[in-house]
Amino acid sequence: MADRNYARDVFVRGLKNAHAMEKQALSIMQPQLNRLEHYPDMSRRLEEHVRETETQVDRLDTLLEQLSERNSSLKDASLSAMGSMAAMGHIPAGDEVLKNSFANLAFENYEIAAYISLITSGRASGLDVDVNLLEKSLGEERRMAEWVADSIPAVTKTFISLHGSGETAKR
Repeated sequence: MADRNYARDVFVRGLKNAHAMEKQALSIMQPQLNRLEHYPDMSRRLEEHVRETETQVDRLDTLLEQLSERNSSLKDASLSAMGSMAAMGHIPAGDEVLKNSFANLAFENYEIAAYISLITSGRASGLDVDVNLLEKSLGEERRMAEWVADSIPAVTKTFISLHGSGETAKR
């Protein structure tokens, strides 16, 4: 019984952390959307993933509500602020789009790990919650990570080509 109670605590804490993580993801992606004029494929995919992320936040809210819990407003605000600062940190860089691509890939993999752990703790808790909601989010994160990784060569080539032609390549 104690193990199940602890598993529930780990699961609930994980849900709250994932909620804040997804808020952070939004604060990282949204500023990038305005800075991708030479990278339309990236812009389209990032817009799609913003919508997916908003749905992921809704899924996490649903699971928290099923457990009579709420997200942590403090965690959400703190991580959102950190995400905004991280996104702004690349703006002055001459290779902003490359740095954002690398950071996006790293963050997607962080999210994948978080969802794997969350699904595991959800199952270990024995709670009557729909872990399939988390599986959907995990699938979206895996597809996004794969897309980002696969897009890095094209983004790099476009960056080099634009710079060589005298265009603003960084965004």
